Amino acid sequence: MAKVCIFDAYGTLFDVAAAARVAAEEPGRGALAEVWPQIAADWRAKQLEYSWLRAITGDYVTFWQVTQDGLDWAMARAGLDDLELRERLLALYWELPAFKEAPFVLARLQAAGVRSAILSNGNKDMLEGAVDSSGLGSFLEEVISVESAGIFKPARAVYDLVGARMGCAVSDVLFVSSNGWDVAGAAAYGFETAWVNRAGAPVDRLMAEPAHILSDLNTIEDLV
Repeated sequence: MAKVCIFDAYGTLFDVAAAARVAAEEPGRGALAEVWPQIAADWRAKQLEYSWLRAITGDYVTFWQVTQDGLDWAMARAGLDDLELRERLLALYWELPAFKEAPFVLARLQAAGVRSAILSNGNKDMLEGAVDSSGLGSFLEEVISVESAGIFKPARAVYDLVGARMGCAVSDVLFVSSNGWDVAGAAAYGFETAWVNRAGAPVDRLMAEPAHILSDLNTIEDLV
């Protein structure tokens, strides 16, 4: 039985599409309203792609930098040259809402005596902004950023941070992520894993498969 539940942040606890969706609903955002799903998808894809490439090359920058770079690419692809819109989208990224079930799941884990924490590519101030705005902070023992490792997931040095910060063994951990590549990295590292497969995607052909596949966070407590 896992004693520590470690959550990825972006896409797992926090809805990364919300920034583009919310901005598109604001008055005067007709151009964005036509393309916001593409913007959201491209932004996320490039954000992750750039993090992987920087991990491979050792050219680390903060996740905030790759988030900005990914948005710039997404806006350029959509033909949106609008500095005010760019700033608005970036501001909204600091206030991403949690998925609706997240606070209830974390509250139930806390009530059951399960320790919960975040392990994320996000830099510390980004994560603090999202945790504060979502109201999840009271349920989390730690918010662990890759900044101290100087490399992005799925590098093993990042998963090492869990034991160092939480004082737990690898076998004590249930690692939860909506990202198949992250789950593969965590499973290969030795964590028990749960993949939150909201999109119903096939399992990634990588070094390890998830121990559990869920459609949302609601049944996490059944695994610990």
